[in-house]
Amino acid sequence: MNNFQKAYVSTGGFKNLNGVQMIKKFSKNGIAQLELSGGKFSVNIKENLIKLSRKHNLRIHNYFPPCNRSFTINLASSNKNILNKSIKHVIRAINLAVKMNCKFYSFHAGFRIDLSPKYLGKELLKTKITKRSTALRIFKNSIFFLENVAKKRGIKLFIENNVITKKNLKTFNTNPLLLTNPTEIVNFFNKIPKSVGLLLDVAHLKVSSKTEGFPLSASIKKLNKYIKGYHLSDNNGLIDTNDSFSSSSWFFKHLKKNLDYYTIEVYHKSFKELKKQKKILESYLRN
Repeated sequence: MNNFQKAYVSTGGFKNLNGVQMIKKFSKNGIAQLELSGGKFSVNIKENLIKLSRKHNLRIHNYFPPCNRSFTINLASSNKNILNKSIKHVIRAINLAVKMNCKFYSFHAGFRIDLSPKYLGKELLKTKITKRSTALRIFKNSIFFLENVAKKRGIKLFIENNVITKKNLKTFNTNPLLLTNPTEIVNFFNKIPKSVGLLLDVAHLKVSSKTEGFPLSASIKKLNKYIKGYHLSDNNGLIDTNDSFSSSSWFFKHLKKNLDYYTIEVYHKSFKELKKQKKILESYLRN
């Protein structure tokens, strides 16, 4: 895969479209390398995606393709129903990735709480919380099981770090999410199969570093050996806003150039701006 082919764009900012509509809209505007994320449920989506993957460079991420009845994936849930639904979704996604000729499937780290989809990326409501050690154990068991499934299908799994804001930390008086800081991420990755990679969301790390008080640049160095891919956007360090980045953005001096997974996760911008972001990333990877 050459450097031009490595820069994908997330469809996560187009929540009102289904997968086929996303692909057509991006393609019409000159972007054919897509990480499909979120969006609306549509009938026959898997068959359509398999056909479209012959003409477009596609990968799928986390809650994609969406289910008819929406739910939040939580591979660390202490609720057996939610945990089973989450595992089944990931297995379906792995099987779809094979048919779409994807090499990867990525998903978010687990939570100590079970969230309604409407609260994702927003201020969370206080609810029942699972003991951290219990949630980490459940999440680890989920990863071992799913890695075995993925390995048999030739798919590599990547886990994305979560983001914790000061407001959400204050609401729970504890961190309700897993894998937001480098210490926990390193400890967790040392206990799971080495074939599972870290999908580092640099914007998540930036907010979490402000919230939890760990050094940003030193953290990326600490995580470097586990990083197999990146989600790229910027923010003010307080909340994850999926803002545009520039060629001088803080994270560029830390990025590896030899990976096959780079996704621009900038939302609510024009296609002209998204193509500009793509050029910035491609230029960095070339030089």
